[in-house]
Parts: sequence; structure tokens; C-alpha cells
Amino acid sequence: MIPYCEMTLEQLTEEKASLEKKFAQIKAQNLKLDMSRGKPSAAQLDLAMGMLDVLDATSNLKSSAGVDCRNYGVLDGIPEAQELLADMTEVPANQIIIYGNSSLNIMFDTVSRSYTHGVMGHTPWCKLDHVKFLCPVPGYDRHFAITEYFGIEMINIPMNEDGPDMDLVEQYVNNDPSVKGIWCVPKYSNPQGITYSDETVRRFARLKPAADDFRIYWDNAYGIHHLYDDKQDHLIEILMECKKEGRPDMVYKFCSTSKISFPGSGVAAMAASPANLEDIRRQMKIQTIGHDKLNQLRHVRFFKDIHGMVEHMRKHADILRPKFEAVLNVLDNELSDLQIGSWIRPRGGYFISFDALPGCAKAIVAKAKEAGLSMTGAGATYPYGKDPIDSNIRIAPSFPTPEELAIAAEIFVLSVKLVSLDKFIELRQ
Repeated sequence: MIPYCEMTLEQLTEEKASLEKKFAQIKAQNLKLDMSRGKPSAAQLDLAMGMLDVLDATSNLKSSAGVDCRNYGVLDGIPEAQELLADMTEVPANQIIIYGNSSLNIMFDTVSRSYTHGVMGHTPWCKLDHVKFLCPVPGYDRHFAITEYFGIEMINIPMNEDGPDMDLVEQYVNNDPSVKGIWCVPKYSNPQGITYSDETVRRFARLKPAADDFRIYWDNAYGIHHLYDDKQDHLIEILMECKKEGRPDMVYKFCSTSKISFPGSGVAAMAASPANLEDIRRQMKIQTIGHDKLNQLRHVRFFKDIHGMVEHMRKHADILRPKFEAVLNVLDNELSDLQIGSWIRPRGGYFISFDALPGCAKAIVAKAKEAGLSMTGAGATYPYGKDPIDSNIRIAPSFPTPEELAIAAEIFVLSVKLVSLDKFIELRQ
């Protein structure tokens, strides 16, 4: 295929007319397809149905420490749940607190606590003139929504193939005391699927923050979410690296089983230094008497240990991998030669990041919507919903059935082609 940039106006116009006929045929089907968020499919949720059977009215509902899981108490979570999620996130069991079902909720609470009461005795952020957060982009829209909610200024940090631009991170963190945090999805990042290199993680650990209450918000949401057995990214453990550098308090690490068991009924956890955890417990004692220990027990009885969890994730990968490859193959076959977009082939996680021609992302998402395909809003992967060049689109292949996904991928590439053609026709005219 001839790249669109090399076509004459007549060729571009003919191509557009041909593609518009195909688009009209699909549009006439009145489809309703959803690639808007990284939700597990029904087939994935079915993998954990046995979890509903591990506890019943005749079960022993005491933890390994003899605590009756039906009752109040155990602020940090039952020991066996601490051990399971500590193994999942590669930290000692005594450095983790088990929460409810959502790591996003923990992150919101952590920012809220810092805003109203400060971090380990430091001035509450609400009493400061300026509070800033660094935001690797493209990134996770719900992270950005939290800091925007609290009126925190967000600063874009470009993502490279090995993680955030660390020269820029160091420049801000080491010199500006109003920079209080950075959002990170360090493994199979949302949406690009990038894993931070060893050197990037070590540079994070070597930061010398101008603010003593600066924290790295390390959201390891996809730590064991590999797509392949033989091609898996490795991420070195950040808490240990910070401890080696004499800065053990610099990181909050988050994880959950949301895309491992049931997203609405998983178990989430936060790992941090002993000093950070003690600071957090002071608020938790006011906030709750303990989270859902029966759900913690249910997860432990179902998975048994980290090996059971890893084996379970292989089943998820068997469902997800063909979906990712189907979308990527369509992109390769339909768009590679046209020079109207670029994308990354992730080895894990839940998304494919697509970069269209500058100024085209919003129009592509709107075009796809015309044909019945819902996608994440263009701009959502940037703070304030503002992609400065209107280029990035997050593709979420997990939720549709394989049959739906084939149609969705066709709609997407048609939308990319049509919007790109409009751009080149306008330039030619």
C-alpha cells in the first residue's frame, strides 16, 4: 500500500470514497461494542467462580492466628492474606496492610490523608501555597482524576521506552519542594505496556527530594499480568532499592487482585516502610475497625499461595493473548504501510497504546462511536484530559468477545484511515 503522505489528491479522494462505503455498511448494523475500559471479560470472571464455593456455613472461618474472620478487628489484615499479597508484590509480609477491594480507593485515601493531615508530621498539603504531582504520560486517567480532585497541579513527564524521562523527574523532584509525588504504573504501564528498566528504578531510588514528604506512588497493578510464558518483563523491587539508598520512606506501593479474581470483590493492599505504615495506621484506627476478613480468607483458600495465583494468571493469559494478538495483527496488516499511526506490542497488562497523526485522536474516537464502538475518550491518558498533540488513543481489548473484537478492530482501523485521509486531503487542498 502507498503511504497516504505520498498519495495525490485524486488517489486520496478515491480511497476515501471506497472506505466510506465500507464504513456505511458497518454503521447500518447498529452495533454496540465496548473497548472503553480494561474490564475482564465474562470468560475471565468465570475462572474465579470456584472462589464462591470455598467458604460456606460449615467452613472453619478462623484465620491461621485463630481470629474469627466474622468479627471485628485485625487492622492490617489476616496473616495468610498478608503473606499472599506480599508474595505477589515482592515485599516482606510485615510491610503490607490489607485493605478492601480497591487499590484506587487506597490511593485516594493516601492523597486525602496527605492533603488534610500531612505526611509523617509534615505540613498538610491543604495549608501550602503550591502542591504539584508529576504525571508520566500517557498514563492512567484515574490517577490524574484523584490529584485533579484535590486541586493539585499536575506536570506532564514524557514516557520513554524504559519508563519516565528521569532527567526531568530528577530536575523537578530534587529542586522543587512543592513537588510532593509522582504517579507510576511501573510494570506493563497503562496504557503503553512499558516496564521500567532496572536503571530507571534505581534512579527513582537515588532521588534526593527537595520535599521531605515527597512520595513515589508505585501502582504495581499488573505485576503478574503477563501475556506470555516465554516473554515476560522483569521489574526490580522499589522498596528494597530505596532502602539500599538510605531512603526507605520514599515509596507507597499499591496492588490488588482486581483483575485476578473479581474486580468488584477483590483484595487490595499497600506496602511501605514501617514508619510510613505506622503513620497510616493512625488514620486507619479512626476510619475502620478492619476490612472484610471473610473475603481475605476466601482468596487465600482459593489460591492457596503465590504459585496458585501465578497458575491462575496463566489461564487469564490464555484468554487475553489471542485478543491482543488479533488487534495487533489488524493494526500491522492494515496500517503499518500507511504511516498514519504507531503502536507498542505489550507483553502484559490490559492495553494497547496507539498514537495517531497529531490532531486526529478525538476525531478517530468520535468516528468509531458513529459506527457503534465505544472507546476511552481521547485525551484521557493525560492530566486534565488534554493531550497536547491530540494523538494518543487507549485500546482495551479485554472485554469484547473474540467475535466482537474482530468487528471492533475493523471499525477502529477504518476510523483511523478515514480521519487520516481527511487530514491529508485538507493539506493537499
